[in-house]
Amino acid sequence: MIYRDLGKTGYRVSQLGYGAMRLPMDGDGPDARVDREKAIPLLHAAFEAGVNYVDTAHGYSNQDNQRVVGEALKGWREKIIVSTKNPEFDSEDTWWKNLEQSLSYLDVEYIDIYNHHGINWERYVSSVEPRLSKLMIKAKDQGLIRHICTSFHDTPENLIKLINTGYFEVITLQYNILDRKNEEAIALAHEKGIGIVVMGPVAGGRLGVESDVLKAMVPGIERVPELALRFVLSNPGVSVALSGMTTMQQVEENIATSSRDLRLSESEMQIIEEQLGRLQAMADLYCTGCGYCQPCPQEVNIPHIFGKYNEARVYGLWEAAREAYQAWRFVSGKQADACVECGECEAKCPQHIPIIEQLKEAHAALTGV
Repeated sequence: MIYRDLGKTGYRVSQLGYGAMRLPMDGDGPDARVDREKAIPLLHAAFEAGVNYVDTAHGYSNQDNQRVVGEALKGWREKIIVSTKNPEFDSEDTWWKNLEQSLSYLDVEYIDIYNHHGINWERYVSSVEPRLSKLMIKAKDQGLIRHICTSFHDTPENLIKLINTGYFEVITLQYNILDRKNEEAIALAHEKGIGIVVMGPVAGGRLGVESDVLKAMVPGIERVPELALRFVLSNPGVSVALSGMTTMQQVEENIATSSRDLRLSESEMQIIEEQLGRLQAMADLYCTGCGYCQPCPQEVNIPHIFGKYNEARVYGLWEAAREAYQAWRFVSGKQADACVECGECEAKCPQHIPIIEQLKEAHAALTGV
């Protein structure tokens, strides 16, 4: 296993981290629990291979995730760096109770990496800086946590603001070959000694499937997940790439990949830069995602639909795009066929895209209808 510095924390962390959020479940619904007979052997196999970073959270797996991680830590605690998250931003009492529950469920005396869960700039200004930061510092002074950290979901500009506060020691964020908007902020964090943990290095599974376009990008790299992981870990500011492994095959494959230096050469990175630039330019011909076409009177999320369609036809990610498009019906109930051809969107589109016709094309291609 290859290890890297986690910012200035003093920790040496495996470049592959275990994202426990996707541990296999025993059943569905709000009463489902983690399947311990499957999950704990997965965690132990990763630990035995040298993975020493595991990430969980208060609410994962119907609040059962931390318990299972705690069970897996028996006999391993001193070798594993544990990250968990507190989702509370309003009540100080609830925040403190969440911390106590995490310590109890994980069955540990302290938490290595303790995160505000899903922070944005507004939450930092209204809740963290004036109130919750004091609780974090108190918990650290009492030895209940080792490092004050956060997971992040906001704009790159606000990420830079958060980095410049000097409050956070490690930040967990989204970054992958299809989503590079945080690269400038990652470089700034690296300069300031802040550790960066990447969630979604394979884009939430979108890069876990076959794509002839991406597979042909770099000679010698034939599997898209390997390309995705190597791209993320070639960034000098990244310490850990989290993988939500749900099967022993995934554990074994990821360990085999991450047990060697994954950094791409300068020439390989140049090839990727050129190819991604070409593909992005092609995607922008279809839709830049500017959002000027919104809101749609029928509540059709045009940029989202075109985004999935573009991932498929430009990057060759048809399987993932179709799955996401089908899932979108359960989220919003509005697929492209909800369009009534009123034309309001076309009048507002700065690229003059024939949106009505392209929505029909997208729906047909993503549903097979």
